[in-house]
Amino acid sequence: MEQYEPGRLTATPRRGPRGRPPALTRRSLLRASAGGVLAAGGLGSLTACGIPPAGTTRGGTATTDHSDREKVVDFSNWPEYIDVDASGRHRPTLETFTRRTGIEVAYTEDINDNDEFFGRIKPQLAAGQDIGRDIIVLTDWLAARVIRLGWAQKLDPENLPHAYTHLAAQFRDPQWDPGHAYSYPWQGVSTVIAYNKKALDGVEVTSFSDLLDKPALKGRVGVLSEMRDTVGMTLLDMGKDPERVTDDDYDAAIARLQKAVDKGQIRRFTGNDYTSDLSKGDLAACLAWGGDVVQLQADNPDIGYVVPDAGIVTSTDCLLVPAGARHKTNAERLIDFYYEPARAAALAAYTNYVSPVDGVKPHLAKIDTSAADNPLIVPDRTTAAKSHAFRSLSEKEAVAYEAKFAKLTGA
Repeated sequence: MEQYEPGRLTATPRRGPRGRPPALTRRSLLRASAGGVLAAGGLGSLTACGIPPAGTTRGGTATTDHSDREKVVDFSNWPEYIDVDASGRHRPTLETFTRRTGIEVAYTEDINDNDEFFGRIKPQLAAGQDIGRDIIVLTDWLAARVIRLGWAQKLDPENLPHAYTHLAAQFRDPQWDPGHAYSYPWQGVSTVIAYNKKALDGVEVTSFSDLLDKPALKGRVGVLSEMRDTVGMTLLDMGKDPERVTDDDYDAAIARLQKAVDKGQIRRFTGNDYTSDLSKGDLAACLAWGGDVVQLQADNPDIGYVVPDAGIVTSTDCLLVPAGARHKTNAERLIDFYYEPARAAALAAYTNYVSPVDGVKPHLAKIDTSAADNPLIVPDRTTAAKSHAFRSLSEKEAVAYEAKFAKLTGA
């Protein structure tokens, strides 16, 4: 097996100039607009546009695979969500894949928002047409919907030996795609509590309750405009499991957040823009995404984070082969390639998000020792055990839950 090539990657390349918040990256673009299913028309608009409601049908119509004679794979991803070299122009892992297999990768960074991208491709998917892409990366809640609609192709396990072997235990059996029959994680995103030591001025923060209840933090707390993250963390703090949330649980979490809003404890609901306020100390503590925290700590020694005993919410961005794709086998080979620990290490060193690949740590240590030892990138057993996903919602639930959250945030 081809090994990691020293010198091809710089150690944890920065995605924003030193001393400034990270540039608009995959998470920034997804989260900054309060995302969710109500954005860009959301779930409520899908049936109105002629898209059938989510049902129980799984797996797209079989499509002729042209992989044998067309040595190409079309891969659509988010900006700044793959490894690059020191110049920022090349993607070393893709080059390695092509050298090894002879398959050229047409790589496009054209996904800036789940709903917006889905709005562009859904007419073709609904019509059973090829969307011109063999791999797409969608966040788990939308990946679940695409699978339910029958618009993803079932993957061939024989083409995914590394993926099957090296998929980390905490990602193995999602509720919405048991056994990963249709998808595999690209990266995981953990929601933690971040804080600015100077701004805390001695106030101890160990739980989400501290953010919502401590008078010393009044008006200096930020929570996320992403419903699943903020409500999920609230549920965990209340002793409820977001993977089994009921309507009553959800309403109780909203009421708890509303109380904190009403008394002025929460300064605001934020997208990725919390990074600037946290660095400056305008926010003493906030909910934050792990990849951002890793980058902020490299620039600001006052930034710290807490993984509460109650747990954290972890979501995933997922690789799918859409129905109608011409190069399914080529796509599966590329998915499997990124489950070789050395390739996963190259990816994690750049993105700073959670690697879903077991065995990545020693390979990552060759690139960046601090990244290999960081549980926000390579979760230890304790962190993995505290990670919880927000369960897949039906269309009716998603619309109702997002409406209640939008009322809370004033969106």
